[in-house]
Amino acid sequence: MTGPIDSDSLARAPKVLLHDHLDGGLRPATVAEIAAEIGHTLPVPDVAELGEWFRRSADSGSLERYLETFVHTVAVMQRHEDLVRVAREAAIDLAADGVVYAEIRYAPEQHLEGGLSLDEVVAAVQQGLAEGEKEAASAGTPIRTGQLVTAMRHAARSREIAELAERHRDNGVVGFDIAGAEAGFPPSRHLDAFGYLHEANLHVTIHAGEAFGLPSIWEAVQVCGTDRLGHGVRIMDDIEVIGGKDEYGRPAAKLGRLAGWVRDKRIPLELCPTSNVQTGAASSIAEHPIGLLKDLRFRVTVNTDNRLMSGTSMTQEMTGLVQQGGWTLEDLRWVTINALKSAFIPFDERLALIEGVVKPGYARLGAG
Repeated sequence: MTGPIDSDSLARAPKVLLHDHLDGGLRPATVAEIAAEIGHTLPVPDVAELGEWFRRSADSGSLERYLETFVHTVAVMQRHEDLVRVAREAAIDLAADGVVYAEIRYAPEQHLEGGLSLDEVVAAVQQGLAEGEKEAASAGTPIRTGQLVTAMRHAARSREIAELAERHRDNGVVGFDIAGAEAGFPPSRHLDAFGYLHEANLHVTIHAGEAFGLPSIWEAVQVCGTDRLGHGVRIMDDIEVIGGKDEYGRPAAKLGRLAGWVRDKRIPLELCPTSNVQTGAASSIAEHPIGLLKDLRFRVTVNTDNRLMSGTSMTQEMTGLVQQGGWTLEDLRWVTINALKSAFIPFDERLALIEGVVKPGYARLGAG
């Protein structure tokens, strides 16, 4: 399909999501209901206004106001039953959006104020995801989910969180992540954790190349041995666009040594277009580097990051790329298969989803 893509096709297209934060994807009504139960004061009382407050705050250009949004979502994710509910609703909402596989990340160390242990947090999230998977299957929208257990890069618990991930790898955890402010907190501060994870043969993704540039990406790739790059949009700092086309019809560009390595090694980029625009990593969806990186055949994937704060979904991310970036259904199929190739579940499970779900799904829409 090379012509216009209608909204129904975009909604029905199978989707794969590798970068989605559990504490960034709550339903506004859930935030309001739990906050009322626990006595947490929200910035606005009305549910409809609350959702808009989250979006305005994330889009305000103020880092302080952006971070404040997570104060409220994390506050309502401290009890066992609340973690179960939030995780269950995440799986259901993603499945209803056409997502067939999702890796959902969160930092267990941020959910201990209600007296839960780290292991109890992971178990509660897994219970919710399993319940959500079951409900989604009953609704005719099956989804497979996995947890990415995240350590905060400004804290000193990364080895502990790595061991937590290993303990739960047979109970829903598919990998490990570090997140938080990049500047001043390089991933190399956590080499003990990464060494442990590599010895345990556990998959790793690292937030790098979002707010900070090439040094963050280089350390994540060459020092810490990451399997994927969370965002990685600043790899563009190592690419010089010459103009015109090369002999393969792709944009003519000169890749620096790091960009060339990332492309050659097929290191996946977990790009989040709407979020990247909000944080200033890109000026607009139309100008987002994802289009050029796709054309240069980096292993590009499309993600939501924080669905509540960005007011987005996978369908909306794809719609923006089609309407503002000129993407085709074949482009969307390609990045979806990229994402499954890059997923942290076993190869046979990835292949089954590619061959049994994604390819047939896009074929029904006229692609592939």
